Amino acid sequence: MERVSEAAAGARVVPTREGYDLWASCYDGDANPLVILEEGHVMAALGEPGGVAGLRVADVGCGTGRHAARLARAGARVTAVDFSMEMLARAREKPGAEGVRFVEHDLRRPLPLGDASFDRVLCCLVLDHIADLGLLFGELGRICTCDGFVLVTVMHPAMMLKGVQARFTAPGSPEKVRVESVANQISDYVMAAVRAGLTIEAMREHAADDALAHRAPRAAKYLGWPMLLVMKLRRV
Repeated sequence: MERVSEAAAGARVVPTREGYDLWASCYDGDANPLVILEEGHVMAALGEPGGVAGLRVADVGCGTGRHAARLARAGARVTAVDFSMEMLARAREKPGAEGVRFVEHDLRRPLPLGDASFDRVLCCLVLDHIADLGLLFGELGRICTCDGFVLVTVMHPAMMLKGVQARFTAPGSPEKVRVESVANQISDYVMAAVRAGLTIEAMREHAADDALAHRAPRAAKYLGWPMLLVMKLRRV
């Protein structure tokens, strides 16, 4: 994450798929404070590790499989979906990946997954790249069972007020690359969920603190600023 205003002067802006294909080789080693902050909240919401054993879990927008592989190791039956072939290749290399069904698919189209076929549906750090929120929220709800829940995480819209969006240094190069993003607001996420027939069971905003800055020094410049939005949703 870096300031868009700084990036505009020299960063190369690329489409989302191309950006994540490029980012894949260094994504897991990037010490990204948003990823570090998010992981703990996802684990808590799912009641890991014991809370997922035997459950059917969809990881929609799985990236390098950081959640999918861990959940499979904990005994979940995981289907992981992404449109970046390079991200999926990294995901397949992780311990536990042999227990994951991987699907290459563009989230701008309806999901190739059955109705009410998952007990837990994750969509993590994806929505700031999605323009048609209505379609995706509708699909997340459609594939979730009536007694299951959808867990959504996304970079807090307040970060864009600081000029921050997905950005990385290209592997083997000093070049800065900025991934195309959409300036969605909290109200956009809330209304998309409601219109998709989902009820908001919980919604929390998480800021950078000293503990995060200790683990990820880049977070120090955002202390006290909202970095992460988490929504827990159920079908009405």
